[in-house]
Amino acid sequence: MIISKSKKLEYEHFDKLSEEWWKEDGKFNILHKIRPIRMEYILKNTDNNQIKNYEILDVGCGGGLICESLSKLGGNVTGIDFVKKNIQIAKQHAKINNLKINYMHGDIEKIRFKKKFDIIIMFEVLEHLDDWRKVLKNKFKILKNNGTVIISTINRNLLSKFLAINVAENILMWIPKNTHDYEKFIKPEEIFKFSKEIGFQVKDIKGYGFDPIDFEWKINNNYSVNYFCSISKIN
Repeated sequence: MIISKSKKLEYEHFDKLSEEWWKEDGKFNILHKIRPIRMEYILKNTDNNQIKNYEILDVGCGGGLICESLSKLGGNVTGIDFVKKNIQIAKQHAKINNLKINYMHGDIEKIRFKKKFDIIIMFEVLEHLDDWRKVLKNKFKILKNNGTVIISTINRNLLSKFLAINVAENILMWIPKNTHDYEKFIKPEEIFKFSKEIGFQVKDIKGYGFDPIDFEWKINNNYSVNYFCSISKIN
């Protein structure tokens, strides 16, 4: 199997960090802090704010932070990640917490599923891919007719470059250095356009960021940097 240079670098980067997933004061500290608003967004974009018995796929699940939160609410959760150590960590932690989560190690761009899902989550995944359009299209194929794809990613502009890389990585060290490549950031209008071209539409978009007054992360209407969006099939 031929692995692109960029994918190899991504693998090596996250492989080195695999032991950090469940350390709330570790390298993934920021993901623990934004987990509540991630869950808030997921629930607001599901029927009646509940996911019990829903078939849910978390693409790029890492150590399982969101998978565990979804499982505790009664979702039938499948998590996939291309870093083997991440999946090992996720399985171990789920076992400790007596959670039944179907974790899979594999290439998220190529793995095939035998079933379809009500919700497909792709948090901070698209901006790490060589061809996000191809991956998103493939995931739409395994979405149930009334299902929803929920993503979070980073806008591409000078402000996002400054805040997401210069500040978040190099100054505040909220996330590990070299996590992001500015050229892979995605403008919302690119997702709008692509989704429409293949028969889907963005149903909702929200920004999120750190509120220095209340000293917490919040969902907002400013998606110039970080943003969530939910995508469903055009009826």
